[in-house]
Amino acid sequence: MNVVALRSPAAGGQLSPVPGCDIARVEIFHDFAAAEPCWRELEGGKTLATPYQRYDFLRLWQRHIGQPAGVQPFIVVAFNAAGTPLFLWPFGRRQWYGLKIVEFLGGKHANFNMGLWRRDAAAGIGAAELRAVLPLFAGRADVLKLVNQPLTWSGTTNPLAALEHQPSANFGFSGALSADFEALLRAHTNSATRKKMRKKEHALARHGAVRFERATAPCEIRRVLDAFFKQKSARMRMLGLPDAFASPDVRRFIEAAATEQTPAGEPAIELYALAVDDIIVATMGGIVGNGRFCGMFNSILPNRFAAESTGEQLLVNLVRRSCERGLTTFDLGIGESRYKTLFCSDVEPLFDTFLPCSAAGRLIAVAYKLAAAGKRVIKQRPALWSLVTSLRRLRARLAPGPGL
Repeated sequence: MNVVALRSPAAGGQLSPVPGCDIARVEIFHDFAAAEPCWRELEGGKTLATPYQRYDFLRLWQRHIGQPAGVQPFIVVAFNAAGTPLFLWPFGRRQWYGLKIVEFLGGKHANFNMGLWRRDAAAGIGAAELRAVLPLFAGRADVLKLVNQPLTWSGTTNPLAALEHQPSANFGFSGALSADFEALLRAHTNSATRKKMRKKEHALARHGAVRFERATAPCEIRRVLDAFFKQKSARMRMLGLPDAFASPDVRRFIEAAATEQTPAGEPAIELYALAVDDIIVATMGGIVGNGRFCGMFNSILPNRFAAESTGEQLLVNLVRRSCERGLTTFDLGIGESRYKTLFCSDVEPLFDTFLPCSAAGRLIAVAYKLAAAGKRVIKQRPALWSLVTSLRRLRARLAPGPGL
């Protein structure tokens, strides 16, 4: 752990808050256990944070994915003069060709990246206070690469948006829930659409007993995950994309997060499935916090039952369940897809921050900015994006099949 005090030259080396801000000192933790008390304190209070930055979720990610990949925890915590944590940035540091890159922990498995902020502190910390903290990275990092940050969360502006940033290539997609699911469904669909949905439900039921369930027993969780990994792998091959869930480390992380209990008695990841008799035809995993369900991953059985839209049927059941349990927001993560528009019509802007902390870092920060801007241009130009997806599908058709 590194302890860094924000000092005033006139204070004779004594701790002194930054003018206009309650930050008195900043600590950098390189160990999850050491940071846990601060983390838990922030999680237990009135905090601005996404579920993806919860301690239990990121601890498992670091154990199964981050550590094997060479990521070192780099957890930044700011305190006031009374020793109360004001915010926590759940960062990790990795080496890349001799450069030290600091990023949010969670990698591709966190749709949204954000710090944990005490709400009263979030309202009072601005660009000047944040810039006073940034020199602490000198000598410890070459560049901060902070991507997919929500511009707002729970109706509050993300404090890190006060720093230099640029729009992300992707958007988040979410929608408000209500206690009355049927009213919500009517608000999002017309009578013809609802009639078509009922017809598909009846058609699927003709193949066998249809069940929508949350997997809770370890044996059932492993059964659903086995179906998910196979279905996702087939889907990615068809699209010509790498399978982010193919690595054994990733699979161990997902299984651990779905089976191990947190102190609250719940796993970090909730797992749902739609089955016809004993055949799992669709799956979805997500993480829940502060009244919001965040969809992380999903899959459908390829080819079979395609006409019955099993993914949509699972989604409808999951949104109904979320309404019944009193959740207020449902999101399906980042990236555009037609199925998301059914219940997640609210587009959430995201931003990226690339901040150099050394001379070498200035070059890589410029490269990151240009690459991210180029990706954004491609994704927001339908003709260009269509060309990219077509090339991916062609590559998938030309690639040798499994085992060849």
